[in-house]
Amino acid sequence: MTSMIATKRLYLRQWQASDLALFAEMNADPEVMAYFPKLLTPALSNTIANKCQKLIEEHGWGFWAVARKDSADKSDDFIGMVGLNNAHADMPFAPAVEIGWRLNNDYWGLGYATEAAQAALRYAFEVLELSEVVAFTAVINKRSQKLMQRLGMTDTQDNFYHPMLDAEHRLAEHVLYKITRQQWKLA
Repeated sequence: MTSMIATKRLYLRQWQASDLALFAEMNADPEVMAYFPKLLTPALSNTIANKCQKLIEEHGWGFWAVARKDSADKSDDFIGMVGLNNAHADMPFAPAVEIGWRLNNDYWGLGYATEAAQAALRYAFEVLELSEVVAFTAVINKRSQKLMQRLGMTDTQDNFYHPMLDAEHRLAEHVLYKITRQQWKLA
């Protein structure tokens, strides 16, 4: 298994020390974090990045750092993260492997999230040989749902309340999308 994937314009790669400050800036941006319960402190952001890095070291896959191939300054090529993760055990659909993404808003609307997520799905089905991959987000997060649809994922119509949020929280109700290996092959 490899810890780096190349697409036409991007690398999905292992995390680097130079990514941490840029990731922390993203995680403190209200627009980027609009569909997360809170903004992250730099310390918590670094903890997440370090966990992502460790999981890639151990398993060869996870939430990869996404870097632009055309960046003139290779220490500043980080634009976010995209990848795969084992869903938390307390999720109603667990066990499952989820696909997820978080990009700096300077790179929204350019097709980078779709390109990186397509590569992550290819890895899930061709390398890991998974039978299905899921994705979930708050019901009000239409942007992520549109990306799930572009990936060929289908809404399971099995909404759930995120177990880490109070049921009254504006982000509590989530949609669950999935794609099987067979659906992916036909897409």
